[in-house]
Amino acid sequence: MNKDYLDSENITALRGATTSSGNSIKEIENAVVELIDELILRNSLDTEKILSITFTVTKDLNACFPASIARKRFGFDKVAFLDCQQMYLPNDVDFCIRLMALVILPTGSSIKHPYLRGASNLRTDRC
Repeated sequence: MNKDYLDSENITALRGATTSSGNSIKEIENAVVELIDELILRNSLDTEKILSITFTVTKDLNACFPASIARKRFGFDKVAFLDCQQMYLPNDVDFCIRLMALVILPTGSSIKHPYLRGASNLRTDRC
């Protein structure tokens, strides 16, 4: 590996979450697109440097796969995706979509984790 690359960029994990307004394909699509748009915007991401995204959804969301939406809408053909069901806990946020993205960012970049809509209270320290 090129040492200059290692000195100037790091692989970083970004987190984020949002809620869908319901369990339809369109409602989930709107939430996923908004979440990824915010992830890219807030972190000035070069989309070519997104390595992988893992989505989790609460058990009340089953109309579609968030990864499928992200792949098609953003053209992320080289991004590794995984969809999972979030562990069930009573009193969890309804219709919640969480993500963890592994990205390459310049060393020293300011990291901003987007927590949107009804998920904004999950991590008030990051909103």
